[in-house]
Amino acid sequence: MSNTAKLMERNRTIAEGHDGTVLPPLPKYRAVILACGDARADPAHVLGLEPGDSVVFRNNGARVTQQILNEVAALALLVGKMDGETPGPFEFIIMQHTQCGAQRFADPNLQAAVKGMLGIDISESAITDPEADLKADVERVRAFAAIPDYVTISAYLYRLETGFAEEVCPPQRLR
Repeated sequence: MSNTAKLMERNRTIAEGHDGTVLPPLPKYRAVILACGDARADPAHVLGLEPGDSVVFRNNGARVTQQILNEVAALALLVGKMDGETPGPFEFIIMQHTQCGAQRFADPNLQAAVKGMLGIDISESAITDPEADLKADVERVRAFAAIPDYVTISAYLYRLETGFAEEVCPPQRLR
């Protein structure tokens, strides 16, 4: 049996116990979490998330790329439209982790190889210093004018060694 078949079997078991409840479109915690795609740092496990608690984006290194900025801006606008005259609150949480494979993306030889073979610039996803990179990503979000002022931003470093997410940038309104 393939791994996909095993996962679909798990889905069948879950679906059999589904009571038909459909969760509301706005997440319970009104938050978007950006996390690394690494299976060891799954925010559902790390933060104890349940279905409907938060929107979760995952990419290489949990880096704030242009695509992530666009997605967060679009979601914040959507939430604002759903809220009517007084939008918010809306939180954007960035959570990177220790021992991240995206540290390898900082290697100029690997960057050149990926660019040459695939035409992809991985430098945006490179991690060189997790705390400094998180702070830089928070500033990148702050500088992106399309994300509304009522959004709150924060950043954390999840330590695989201890299981704790350490605050690097406390929650603050964007502007």
